[in-house]
Amino acid sequence: MVGRRLIKKKKTSSKKLDEIVQKARNSITERDKGYREQSLKIHPWVCGRCGKEFNRDNLHLLTVHHVDHNHDNNPIDGSNWENLCIYCHDREHQKIRDFEQYGELTSSAHQDEMPINNPFDILKKMD
Repeated sequence: MVGRRLIKKKKTSSKKLDEIVQKARNSITERDKGYREQSLKIHPWVCGRCGKEFNRDNLHLLTVHHVDHNHDNNPIDGSNWENLCIYCHDREHQKIRDFEQYGELTSSAHQDEMPINNPFDILKKMD
């Protein structure tokens, strides 16, 4: 090719990259398993936002939220953990994304909500 220099890139084998990714995933899984198991032992199996109760059949839908958003801050007393269902956990992280993007938290109406056991109870009151 005229006028272009070919730059030889050092190729990293696909196998090596796969090993690195797998090692990182295993590390995250082990870290998560440690504090999740601890949180499930010391906190009730109830979502801290909506109040949904969990049992062994649906426990995989209960997540551990880090109150200060630092996944490396895992005090043994569980003071930085909050058990949330996957939906409330997503909402909590959406608040942070909204704050980062818009400079304010999502509506304050959601911040003061009381836990409810059945989201369909609200529909009964509308009749």
